[in-house]
Amino acid sequence: MSMSSELTSVIQQACGPQHTATVFFLHGLGDSGEGWAPAADQIRKAMPHVKFILPNAPVRPITINGGYHMPGWFDIFELGHLERMLGAGEDEAGILNSMTSISRLIRDEVNSGIPAQRIVVGGFSQGCAIALATSLTSEYKFAGIIGLSGFVPSRNKILSMAADANKTTPIFLAHGNADEVIPFEIGKMTSELLTSKGYNVTFKSYPRLGHTFGTAEARDMTAFLQQVIPY
Repeated sequence: MSMSSELTSVIQQACGPQHTATVFFLHGLGDSGEGWAPAADQIRKAMPHVKFILPNAPVRPITINGGYHMPGWFDIFELGHLERMLGAGEDEAGILNSMTSISRLIRDEVNSGIPAQRIVVGGFSQGCAIALATSLTSEYKFAGIIGLSGFVPSRNKILSMAADANKTTPIFLAHGNADEVIPFEIGKMTSELLTSKGYNVTFKSYPRLGHTFGTAEARDMTAFLQQVIPY
């Protein structure tokens, strides 16, 4: 199936007089950019110079959901097995396709005048997977990278494609220790994997937080953004 690279996005313009930085944030499986609009809006109020781009994943059949069509960055064949989730038997074509689509959106933003060093790329769950894969392999050096409740997909392939541009870029990884969809161990192993490869990772865990975006996490993510893309 051909997935169009022409993604639609929910765009929240900078609400201050000057737009000097942009955050791309990718939603999880079955969600949309609209689902993250309230969280982005809250952060934007604290950071009026930042524009948010919340891309919408294409609708595709998802195997673990009986082939039901829903927004997804790639197909998921099965959940629950640590090794499987960390890279074996994944929808590599879908992953690479989504990486290409997001890379195009980033290139458009750079071409519009926002330097890559003032761009943060992040995501939640499946969106986290694509955000990490796109950032690690990008030739652009970003201001920061955010990964919430996710993992590096097709990790051997992605790490073999990794560029040096973001070796020193601050990476904020966060995971709830009560995550019932992507086990906390996956988040911890992802942090350890990237740290072992020399990346600049901060890993935060949240007690009793399931597969969702928590208040403390929102606070920490805002603080991270204020650090890497200050006014």
